[in-house]
Amino acid sequence: MTLDHRPLAVFLMGPTASGKTALACSLADRYPMGLISVDSALVYRGLDIGSAKPDAATLARYPHELVDIRDPAQPYSAADFRSDALAAMDRVRKAGRVPLLVGGTGLYFRALQQGLSDLPEADPAVRERIGAEAARVGWATMHERMAERDPVAGARIRPGDAQRVQRALEVMELTGRTLTELQQGGSREPFPWRVLKLALLPDDRKLLHERIAARFDTMIAGGFLDEVKRLRARGDLHAELPAIRAVGYRQAWEYLDGQGDATNFRDRGIYATRQLAKRQITWLRGELDARTFDPDRGDPLPGADVALQQFLGMPRASRAALPAGI
Repeated sequence: MTLDHRPLAVFLMGPTASGKTALACSLADRYPMGLISVDSALVYRGLDIGSAKPDAATLARYPHELVDIRDPAQPYSAADFRSDALAAMDRVRKAGRVPLLVGGTGLYFRALQQGLSDLPEADPAVRERIGAEAARVGWATMHERMAERDPVAGARIRPGDAQRVQRALEVMELTGRTLTELQQGGSREPFPWRVLKLALLPDDRKLLHERIAARFDTMIAGGFLDEVKRLRARGDLHAELPAIRAVGYRQAWEYLDGQGDATNFRDRGIYATRQLAKRQITWLRGELDARTFDPDRGDPLPGADVALQQFLGMPRASRAALPAGI
């Protein structure tokens, strides 16, 4: 049998409000691990309350790579993440630790492990024309048009996700092939890490929804709207930027634009977060090689502890350096 000499890494995945950060910090107390965030909102500076970003005390004790690395005016892509994550993983390894990648952005996990297909660069003229047409007929109609040719992408991309609908249509026009066809190509290079996947997968949606609502209320009480007001006051941000389209921020931005009242804002924010969790759970159920734990049926730490001891081939070693060769 051929031995796998690739360095080790751990993926800790789960839907929003499932307890990923708490578990990651507990594991970092037990094992020589370096934390790397896999979250499309946490990369942005100033998106703190509404993104449930770990607070300053937590980040001081448990530093996370790839947090606060971009200004919200700057888009951040899956390709950017893959490049940054691979570099961060290498830094963690050279420091004698195991990379622990924690988050809920499935697209980033997939891009990291499976690579990215060779998609064409954006064409401003095509993009502008698609945007102008959408302004006339609406993004729902544009989504229907895209889904007719690419039903897989149509099921995956929401009709209201203008950026991704536009990109799918742009790719089809530029290449004559669907986004799904191109993405299925992926990278031919093997992933240079051996990975243990741990997933927090709540079975009781009702309990998850209750946590989502409670956390959203805590965000509002903690000054979420004031945070969004500060972002708006900059003057260089707008509702179509990826940062502002993050769940919760988009609803807050629209509310401050005069759309609906405070109750409507809360309801829409909670609903959008629940829909995000639903998509994340659907993605996680496709990760058949992940070891899953239901956080509502007991503390997931003991099970994760056993899995890590087996994977690392060592007992837990509170913040110690790894033996040579790990």
